[in-house]
Amino acid sequence: MTLRLRLLAGVVAAGLAASAAAATHTVTIEGFEFKPQALEVKVGDTVEWVNRDMLPHTATATANGFESKTINPGGRWRWTARAAGQYAYVCALHPNMKGVVQVR
Repeated sequence: MTLRLRLLAGVVAAGLAASAAAATHTVTIEGFEFKPQALEVKVGDTVEWVNRDMLPHTATATANGFESKTINPGGRWRWTARAAGQYAYVCALHPNMKGVVQVR
């Protein structure tokens, strides 16, 4: 393989890796709501919940997906999606707060 072909192959591989790179998505907790309430991500992406309320909250999956424990005011918590599926969640402290993460 010539040097030119090797360089081209490296550029193509780097571009493919960059396009497949994981993303970080933010869910804001504000006004006793998860914003956005529904979020679609890819396997490998990270979701970060940021609490902008004056009270603590949680992000607790209703079927064994994740459990943030308490996210204090001004705090944040991250979860990386490892498997495809739909992850409904609530705030364990305020169960009327609901959200869903769809992992593709």
